[in-house]
Amino acid sequence: MSRLYKLLVIVFFAVSCNSGQKKNNDADYSVKKESPTLDPQQKESYERGKIVYEKLCITCHMPNGKGAVKVFPPLAQSDYLRDNQKASIKGIKNGMSGEIAVNGITYNSVMSPLGLTDKEVADVLNYINHSWGNNYGNFVTSEDVTKIIKN
Repeated sequence: MSRLYKLLVIVFFAVSCNSGQKKNNDADYSVKKESPTLDPQQKESYERGKIVYEKLCITCHMPNGKGAVKVFPPLAQSDYLRDNQKASIKGIKNGMSGEIAVNGITYNSVMSPLGLTDKEVADVLNYINHSWGNNYGNFVTSEDVTKIIKN
């Protein structure tokens, strides 16, 4: 038993030791590096939305917007987001639960309401809609969000 334990410890250290090769630890989270071309007002909304995303959304949907397969849906290149802007606004504002299909994969998890103002919802959606190669629709205003939430 003692020999087996020693062998396991040696194997563990051999596997976990760093090789002589330098590893690249620079993470590349972007799907598409180009920043969207925005007018000053849109750029302000985009930047505010990025802050909201980094504080509240990044944990589940990841820095690259790819989510976690079968757990948290992707936002990058998402057919659901592209085709369901009103439902996405309602989901960001009020939370979501139940099955949705995103890029051919079914997700059935819960997204709790985040307590965002209509302006924050518009900003984060503008960030998501114009990040990671997404180019989904016109910029959303807080007035748009208010109108959609009321209906």
